[in-house]
Amino acid sequence: MGQLPFIAVEGPIGVGKTSLSKKLASHFDFHLLQEIVEENPFLGKFYENIEEWSFQTEMFFLCNRFKQLEDIEQKYLQMGKPVIADYHISKNMIFARRTLQEKQFEKYSQIFDILTHDMPRPNMMIYLHASLDTLMDRIRMRDRDVEANIQASYLQQLSQDYEDFMNHFEASHPDIPVIRINGDDTDFVKHQDHLQAIISQVEQHLSKGEVYK
Repeated sequence: MGQLPFIAVEGPIGVGKTSLSKKLASHFDFHLLQEIVEENPFLGKFYENIEEWSFQTEMFFLCNRFKQLEDIEQKYLQMGKPVIADYHISKNMIFARRTLQEKQFEKYSQIFDILTHDMPRPNMMIYLHASLDTLMDRIRMRDRDVEANIQASYLQQLSQDYEDFMNHFEASHPDIPVIRINGDDTDFVKHQDHLQAIISQVEQHLSKGEVYK
């Protein structure tokens, strides 16, 4: 028997996670869970000085995402209502592993495990990836103040971290469908047929009974 759909859309900064999540939530009539980004008071400082502000930044994100997942479980999943999110809770560890110093990461990892060990995890993943040029172009186009100081080198490393994470995720979670989408070739905002192709892939996994509507 399948599980109630809890779909996560993941990928590096600027790749289009929120745009796709909104469109899929609208199409399938799933509840949309959006991560809190611009409310993080440390984020602008983080991009200016990663080493100085990484622990505060990551802890803020972790606590907020924990609270969101708690609400999602109680108000939606336990009530039989499917959810699509523009992040997976595991992204915390992708960022933390890259930005935190060793002792900070050890503390952070312990807190992460305590907070998330019994939290609901998505049972379908959509992984968006794109070249550095595409990511930088999209970040410039959306023109968020907090992202003004993102370094290309940081974004390139983050993209590789995501690729490594997704490869490991697929190998260690063979029961969870992963849909990979190349953002260089796909523009689901401008092209309806590109969006429809993604919808069709999601529908195929739903119809297989891996997760159910």
